[in-house]
Amino acid sequence: MSIAKRIANNPENLSNSPTSMPELSPSDQEFISQLNAFVDENIANEQFGVTELADLMSMSRSNLLRKVKKITNLSVSQLIREIRLKKSMILLKTSGLNVSEVSLQVGFGSPSYFIKCFREYYGYPPGEVGQHDDGEVMPAVLTDDVEPAKKSKSILWIGLAAAVLVGTMTYFFWPFSKSSAFEKSIAVLPFKNDSNDSANIYMINGLMESTLNSLQKIKDLKVISRTSSEKYRNTSYSIPEMAEELNVKYFVEGSGQKIGDQILLNIQLIDGATDKHLWSKQYRRETKDIFALQQEIAKNIAEEIEVIITPEEEASIEKNPTADLVAYDYFLKARDISYKGGTKNLENAIQLYTKAIERDPKFALAYAEMAMLYYYLDAFQTEKVHTADINSNADKALLYDPKLPNSLVAKAAFYVHNKQYQLAVPYLEKALEYNPNSSLACGFLASVYNYYLPNTTKYIEYALRGARLDVTGIDSATTSINYLRLSDALLQNGFIDLSLKYANKSLEFDPNNFYSKWVKSFVLFAKTKDAKETKRLLIEELKKDTLSLVMLEEVGKVCYMMEDYDEAYYYYRKFIDLRESKRLDIFRHENLKVATVFAAKGKKEEADKLAESYRVFAEEDRSIYRELQIAAYHAYRNDDEKAMVHLKLFSKEENFQYWVLLMREDPSLRDIRKHPDFEKVMTTIEKRFWDNHHKLRKTLEEKGIL
Repeated sequence: MSIAKRIANNPENLSNSPTSMPELSPSDQEFISQLNAFVDENIANEQFGVTELADLMSMSRSNLLRKVKKITNLSVSQLIREIRLKKSMILLKTSGLNVSEVSLQVGFGSPSYFIKCFREYYGYPPGEVGQHDDGEVMPAVLTDDVEPAKKSKSILWIGLAAAVLVGTMTYFFWPFSKSSAFEKSIAVLPFKNDSNDSANIYMINGLMESTLNSLQKIKDLKVISRTSSEKYRNTSYSIPEMAEELNVKYFVEGSGQKIGDQILLNIQLIDGATDKHLWSKQYRRETKDIFALQQEIAKNIAEEIEVIITPEEEASIEKNPTADLVAYDYFLKARDISYKGGTKNLENAIQLYTKAIERDPKFALAYAEMAMLYYYLDAFQTEKVHTADINSNADKALLYDPKLPNSLVAKAAFYVHNKQYQLAVPYLEKALEYNPNSSLACGFLASVYNYYLPNTTKYIEYALRGARLDVTGIDSATTSINYLRLSDALLQNGFIDLSLKYANKSLEFDPNNFYSKWVKSFVLFAKTKDAKETKRLLIEELKKDTLSLVMLEEVGKVCYMMEDYDEAYYYYRKFIDLRESKRLDIFRHENLKVATVFAAKGKKEEADKLAESYRVFAEEDRSIYRELQIAAYHAYRNDDEKAMVHLKLFSKEENFQYWVLLMREDPSLRDIRKHPDFEKVMTTIEKRFWDNHHKLRKTLEEKGIL
C-alpha cells in the first residue's frame, strides 16, 4: 500500500502530529459546500472549468484559486477533477452504466483519459470497482453525503500525504530529478491553418503568438521562446522527442481557420513525456472578439496546468493592444513577414506597421516592434542611419504603454545602439519583471554584461536564463550561437568542463561556426595549458580565411604568450596592416601586446604609437578592468611601483573574467613579478575569482538555473 493510501486510510496516525491543521471554519465549510454544488450541477459539461466556476461563485479567477488553495491545498482544477471522480465512483457502483458512459456523465470526453485519472486517484482502474470494498477508496473530495468534519479531515489527510510523498521523493531523487521549473514549463507549437486559403496563415500565426505572449507574462510559468518552438513547424519529431530536447512538461497544439467573420480554433494541451492529450477545447468566435479569444485561451491553459496568475499579470493579459481591428490586422501581417527575416521583409513589415499606426496613432506594440526592426536593419552596418527612427518609435511605445515589455526592450535597444549601455540595463530588467520569459531581454543583458559592463555573475545568469527559454533556435545556426554564448559565459566564470560541453554542442549544430571553434580552443587551453595545441587549432581555422582579423590577432596573441616574438610579429604585422587598411577601431585592448612584440622586433616608433593608443583606451575605460589595464601600461613602461598601485586597486574588484588569471603568464608583466607585493596581490585576485565561482555555483544551483 502506498504512503499516501496508508495515511489516508489511517487518519488516527496523524491526530497527534504537530503538523495537524485546524478544522475548517463554518464560513469555509459553507464556501466548499457551495462550490461542490455548482460543480455537481455542471458535472457532465466537459468545458466547465475554473473560469465558469469563478463566474458562478461571483469571484475573480485569481481570488478563487487562492482561496481554494488555502483551504484545501489543491488547485481548483484538481478539486473539480476529484469531484468528477467521486461522482464516477458512485455511478459505477449504482447505475449499471459502463466505463465509457460514466466518463461522459462526469465530464470526461476521453474514456482513456478518464481511466488514467481514475487509476491514479483510486489506485485501480474503473473496471475493477466491483473487486474493491469501500475501505480501499481514498477519501478525496467534498460531497454532500460526507459530514462537514469528515470533509475537512479528508482534504487535510490528502494534503499531508502528498507533502510526505513529495518530501520523500525530493530527499532521495532531487539530484537526478527535473527542477520545479520543469513542472510548470510549456511550449506553444506553431498553429496549423485548417483553411485552404493560405492568406489566413498570418491570422493563425498571430493567435499562436498572442497565446505565447500572454503565457510569457506569468512568472510562475517557464515558457519556451517562439524561435525554439518554430523549429517544429514542419517536423517529424514526436512530442516526447520534442519534450526531451526542450526540457518542458507541456505542449500546446492548435489549429484553426477564418471563415468570413468567424474564427474557429481547436486547442489541445498535451503531456510531453507521454504524448497524452490532457485537455482540449474548441473555440468559435467572431473576429471582433479576437482579443477576448486570445485571453481566454491563455487563461484556460494556465488553469489546466495549475498556475497561479497574479492580479497584475491578469491585468496585463487582459489589456488589448488596440481598439482598431484593421490596425491589428496590419500588425499581424507585419509581424508574420518580419519573422521571415532579410532586409526586404523587414522593410515591408515596417510599411505595414506604419499603416497600423496610421489607423491607431496610440498603438504602442506596433511602435515597439517597428523600433526593433530599425535596430536590426542598423545592427551590422558600419554607418548607422536609423538611430532617430529607433529612438522616436521606442519613445512613442513607452508613452502609450510604459509597462509593455516590448516598449522597454525597444528603448533598451536604442541605448545599446547608441553605446549607452548603463542606461539600457534598467529598461531590460523592468522588461523581465513584466515578462519573465523574454529570451530577447535575457540575450541583451547577457551581451551587455559580457562586453560593455563586465560582470561575470550577471553574464552567466542571463546567458543561462536565455538558453533555457530559447533552447533551440529556428535554425541550427541560431542554436549554435545560443550554445556559443553559454559556453563563453561558463568559461569566463571558471566552469571549464561545462564550457567545453556547450562549445561541442554549438559545433554539433553548426560545424562551421568559426567563433565556436575559437572559444573551444581557449577552453581547451584553460583545461590543459597546452599553448602549442591552441596555436595549432587556431592556425587550422586561419587557413580557411587568411584575412580573418580575429584569427590573425588570436594566433599572434598565443605566439606572444609563448614568447615566440618572431612568429607573433608575423601574425600581428598582418593584423595591424589589415586593421589600418579597413580603418577599423577594434581590438584596442590588445594594442599593448602588439606593442611589446613590435618593440622586441625593433619597431620602436610603431610600438610607442600602439602603447599610447592603449593608454588612452585604458584611461577612458569605465569598466571594472580599468585599473588592471592601467597597471599593465605602467608595467610596460617599467614603472613597477605605479603598476602595483593600480594592480592593488583592481584586486578589490568582483566578478571579473577567467582570463585575468592568465596574468601570471603575460610576458609584459615579467619584471613586475619580481615586486615583493606581486604574489600577495595575485593570490588575493585568484582567491576572489574562485570564491566568487563557488558562490555563483551555489546561487545558480539554488535558483535551478545551473
